[in-house]
Amino acid sequence: MGRGAELEVFGRALDGDAEAPFAFYLSGAGGIGKSALLRRMGDRARDAGRRVVELDGRFVGRDPAEFEQAAEDFVREPQTVLFIDSFEHCQWLENWLWQRFLPRAAEGALAVVAGRLAPQPQWTADPAWAGLLLVRELTALSEGEARELLAAASVRPERRGRVLRFAGGNPLALTLAAAADATGRTDGDGTPSAEVLRTLLAGLIGEVPTAAHRRALEVAAQAHVTSEELLAAVLADDDVHEIFTWLRELPFMESNARGLYPHDAARETLKADLRWRAPNAYGTMRQRLAEEYLRLLREAPEERVRAVTDELFYLFREVEKLAKTRVWATPEDEVHESALHPDDHDLILRMAEETEGPESAALVRFWLDRQPDRFSVFRLISTGRIVAFTARLVLPAPPDETEIAADPVLAAAWRYSEETSPVRPGEHIAMTRFSIYPEHYQEPSRVIDLSNSRVQAEAARARGRAHGFLPYRDYDAWAERLRGVLVDSGERPSVGGRTYGLFTIDWRKIPVESWLRHLINATEMPSLSGPSGVSRIAFDQGVREALQHWRAPSAFAACSLLRARLVADSADPVADLRTVLREAVEEIAADPRSARARDVLAATYFSGVPTQEAAARRLSLPYGTYRRHLRQGLDLLCEALWQRELYGTH
Repeated sequence: MGRGAELEVFGRALDGDAEAPFAFYLSGAGGIGKSALLRRMGDRARDAGRRVVELDGRFVGRDPAEFEQAAEDFVREPQTVLFIDSFEHCQWLENWLWQRFLPRAAEGALAVVAGRLAPQPQWTADPAWAGLLLVRELTALSEGEARELLAAASVRPERRGRVLRFAGGNPLALTLAAAADATGRTDGDGTPSAEVLRTLLAGLIGEVPTAAHRRALEVAAQAHVTSEELLAAVLADDDVHEIFTWLRELPFMESNARGLYPHDAARETLKADLRWRAPNAYGTMRQRLAEEYLRLLREAPEERVRAVTDELFYLFREVEKLAKTRVWATPEDEVHESALHPDDHDLILRMAEETEGPESAALVRFWLDRQPDRFSVFRLISTGRIVAFTARLVLPAPPDETEIAADPVLAAAWRYSEETSPVRPGEHIAMTRFSIYPEHYQEPSRVIDLSNSRVQAEAARARGRAHGFLPYRDYDAWAERLRGVLVDSGERPSVGGRTYGLFTIDWRKIPVESWLRHLINATEMPSLSGPSGVSRIAFDQGVREALQHWRAPSAFAACSLLRARLVADSADPVADLRTVLREAVEEIAADPRSARARDVLAATYFSGVPTQEAAARRLSLPYGTYRRHLRQGLDLLCEALWQRELYGTH
């Protein structure tokens, strides 16, 4: 099936040949067969009795310590073979990998790295790696190798020429074409372009067994990774296990410990095809995924929260408002966040003084004495060098007069709060007081991205959070970037002759989930609007928002549904909206077939249970069954309330 030369050299390395390489670096375009070759190498390593460690760059954390933990056997267990696939997704680790990690290999260990990008030239030119590193760019299979692959796939001899004309020597295209040919659902010829892949996928999938299977494809095409749990949440189908198994068996699907994901080329092709076939269904599934991620943002364990925000932004990475403020780092600029150590105080003080002046450095020292645990540093993954720091302060009401007197930026934030919407006892404001990255000061950067993701995750869970503030020196540029995202307070405090703009949001008026929806819906197709000018999509989201904040009085009092016609003429709209929602939920049970959906809505939102899992347990329902009834109940509730919004009927 091809790749005989690479397998022969790898076999010699497994046998302990002193002349064989210690590390293999395989590069090539998407679909060229890198992952398949790694799997074959892994099988040979296992057959040789070797310990095998397999990592996927798509899911490697930003902290090298996480990589070390996952690959620790490579440095502890002799004869271990480490495989790293999709290395282009964690290319920022390259310098660290060659300089710090691979040289610590246990005796007899081997390493195989595969990715779309070739290694940096200094490693192939470094005499220290001469003879130890084999770099090989994988190209299309020869005709003989391609025929060998088709024979192994049981394609009949008389049909192999046709498949070869269609797929060329691209291994992914050959594999998909062979699978499609086995079902008799492919024709045409050409090169393995995106159009060919689209045809291959359409022929391979053919008639999707059910509508639920089609929705599962929509999930897998959009979600970063698809687990059976995620499918159950967004499909609410009792037979989700069978559907997940069907997905897993599709030849363009790959898997890791977190779930399934399509091959990169297949994902983009599948997305384009599904978007073309059913754009409304595609958009609806994206919204369902977003709602599930927002639920996890509130309910997931602490260690998962930042991953949830990353998955949400991955889902909507094409949205213009996100693209204006978020960046994708080059490997040499990729950073990870860690806690500030006392030994690093002098370093961040120097960074502050060099970037913002001695007065700002004095304020850093002031806040280090008061809230040292709110400081974080950011290290380059490639070298471990600290390149930036942030301070995300939490400031309870009433304000501390000493702090107000010491810090003009803080004083401006409290002044704005008092003049617009005072912070009540028991509430607090939050401020990313310092975000200092000397090499990219005041520019969109990964430091700002990671810090803001942490701010959003904290705000989603914090009790009593009122205003959030971000100060920026280059406030004119940031006012443009943040238009429609944050409010420019108009405050312009100065420190050491440097003036800052203060941007803000009142989380009591727009909860984090609603704010995120506002961002991610920026490019959604408009829908029909009701009398109040609210679109159907926004209205349905408003219903869900009101239910989610049922037990949080301040958040409920700020929910967007209060602007709808439902309670437009009410003397007490908050109380009346609660009544409208309770009555509408009860009316669902007028149809006996929907009685269980009414029970699920009431248990989930009105009973006080902390999570959906707890609501399912209270009702003695399997979680998949519970989610199906919840989805049905929400759809019925939104439809009934929308009809009332449009026509004022009961």
